[in-house]
Amino acid sequence: MCECKLSEGAKAKFAELDAFIDGLGINVKDDRRRGYLIQVLHKAQEIFGYLPREVQKHVADKLALTEAQVSGVVSFYNYFTTEPKGKYIIDICLGTACYVKGSETVLNELERVLNIKADSAPTADGLFSINALRCVGCCGLAPVMRVNGKVYGNVTPAIARSVVEEIKAKEA
Repeated sequence: MCECKLSEGAKAKFAELDAFIDGLGINVKDDRRRGYLIQVLHKAQEIFGYLPREVQKHVADKLALTEAQVSGVVSFYNYFTTEPKGKYIIDICLGTACYVKGSETVLNELERVLNIKADSAPTADGLFSINALRCVGCCGLAPVMRVNGKVYGNVTPAIARSVVEEIKAKEA
């Protein structure tokens, strides 16, 4: 990583990640260092918002692992993302119970209101991303929507729209 090409904000993020990794006291000559990889990737994603190639390479270098080892873990676990996400991540459950109770109409309304598709790039302002999920385990509350982990049950298109409007008002 050539720091000369990094913005000051990016340099600060890499410094924060380095401080976290250094604080773990990892011995790069010890094979057990691989056990820290998921923990480090979680922290990196928390700092950067996603795990672009340069962050994965940096983590590999810091832990004395190959880029393939890091990339393999990133691509295996669906929690990790290599694409930017919005500040507010909206999950819509499309599992059987939610789908039968109308979650598809909720999803369609959110896509219309935010002018983005599920599982694609965030809104132009970077505020919102939509994920279509198969089940969030809250079938008794169907249909279910989550915003940054907060669960909303018995959601209708109007309720979903209202939640988005509240967030937009708060961010304005």
